[in-house]
Amino acid sequence: MFSRSWIFTTILVILAALVCARLGIWQLDRLAQRRAFNAQVNAMRAMTALELPAKDDLTKMDWRAVRVKGTYDFENQVAIRNQFNGNQPGYHLVTPLRLADGEAVLVDRGWIPSDGNTAPAGWRKYDQPGEVALSGIIRLSQTQPVFGGSSDPALTPGQTRLDFWIFVNTQRIAAQIPYPILPVYIQLDVDPKRTAPPIPFQPVLDLSEGPHQGYAYQWFTFSLLLLGGYPFYLKKQESEKK
Repeated sequence: MFSRSWIFTTILVILAALVCARLGIWQLDRLAQRRAFNAQVNAMRAMTALELPAKDDLTKMDWRAVRVKGTYDFENQVAIRNQFNGNQPGYHLVTPLRLADGEAVLVDRGWIPSDGNTAPAGWRKYDQPGEVALSGIIRLSQTQPVFGGSSDPALTPGQTRLDFWIFVNTQRIAAQIPYPILPVYIQLDVDPKRTAPPIPFQPVLDLSEGPHQGYAYQWFTFSLLLLGGYPFYLKKQESEKK
């Protein structure tokens, strides 16, 4: 019973049980993260719309409604690659909005088609001159994907700006704009009646707790079955030898 093969099998069973238990803990961690995210979103949605400019710490207000007045700076706008409107490929047009206090905030004005917009000159047909009053939600700066994917490239020698980006990286985009930029950006409110580009976009959020708790129970059950069932298996094998 205590041959080398049985010892090896026992070690494998114990390791498998530990792995299952760790996966259960990981799912509980994911559940806690999701609950924290849901609480953040619900707390921000319960607050009244923030009027910009404001002295608040905007980096703690992801998903809060916001209202702002200002003037677009079309000379310094950029486009975000790999954006779709249904099945139609295109970009999101991100334009600095100059505020009354001298600062500016990047505004994701929405989707534009790729056809006719592969160079900044093509974006000027979407200009909205003069002062505009906008409403939307505050979003945090993006940097890079959590799992794989490409980051925005660095500037090459002699290059002063990027026109096309993968993410709304407010810090890097601000580095190519000659005035202060707030550390967040705005996604405009969606208007279902709007069909002409730029078409505003906001992600649809699933604020449920997801399957994480159920998955955690499954992994813990597997762990208990391995630890509890293996001794019975050994006993059965021993009795069959007699």
